[in-house]
Amino acid sequence: MLTFTYALNFLLMIAMPVALGWFLARRFGLAWRLYIVGAITFVLSQVFHIPFNAGLTLAFRNGLLPAPPSQYQLIFNAVVLGLSAGIFEETARYLMLRFSLKEARSWRTALMFGAGHGGVEAIILGLLAGLSFVNLSLIRQNPALLAALPAEQLALAQQQVADYWSAPVVMSVLGAVERLFALGLHLSLAVLVMQVFLRGQLRWLFAAIAWHALGNAVTVVVLGRWGALASEAALAVIALLSLGLLFALRSPEPEPEPPPAPPPLDPFASPPHTKPTAEALERSRFQ
Repeated sequence: MLTFTYALNFLLMIAMPVALGWFLARRFGLAWRLYIVGAITFVLSQVFHIPFNAGLTLAFRNGLLPAPPSQYQLIFNAVVLGLSAGIFEETARYLMLRFSLKEARSWRTALMFGAGHGGVEAIILGLLAGLSFVNLSLIRQNPALLAALPAEQLALAQQQVADYWSAPVVMSVLGAVERLFALGLHLSLAVLVMQVFLRGQLRWLFAAIAWHALGNAVTVVVLGRWGALASEAALAVIALLSLGLLFALRSPEPEPEPPPAPPPLDPFASPPHTKPTAEALERSRFQ
């Protein structure tokens, strides 16, 4: 059973964002370019986000920055990691809309852009989950593959393999469930950032950063205190609130520009010169 559910998990993580992009493209007649640029936006944000988090971790570990008391460690980490994700990802979203997608100025285009941003994250995580599934399946069939590990790592690796293949079925599909809820969050974040351009107010960017940070922080705190299932339940609530926010911010689509009116006719203008046809010349001989 676990073989099936683990495979279903990573396949859904890859298929869901693609299906969402297909639905939006068909439903609203949107170009896939918006989706692709959204995906590129996420990747570019991580080029700066991941090194920043790594540097911050080293700074705390080496005493360059003061660490909080241990009783506040979980909340501190959740807030800091949430803020860093919000700042880097939403700023990247804003810059891409500002400079590369100047034609995207509607609620619908924000959805397609957000689907690409959150979608490529789900696809990347799905590919990593699939790779883990393949590796652990091979080790399960041939435990001798772990023989090359040093003795101090062998026991840990064996325990990880045993835990993976003895997990409850519900845990084996949490990755897909989490990505489903995260896609809803990303759609709302893209719509929030789009308000900067639709309403001409930069404060919507800060609202997107705050909502992103809050969503991440809540799930991290709940995960640390009550476990994975409670964390997914918290993320489900955030996803529902995100969908409510998304539809609350829905705005009318800009009307297409009407075609230019033809110039007025000049009553004193000479009729256009046309070359008479052979039939007209033949008829004129009898007039």
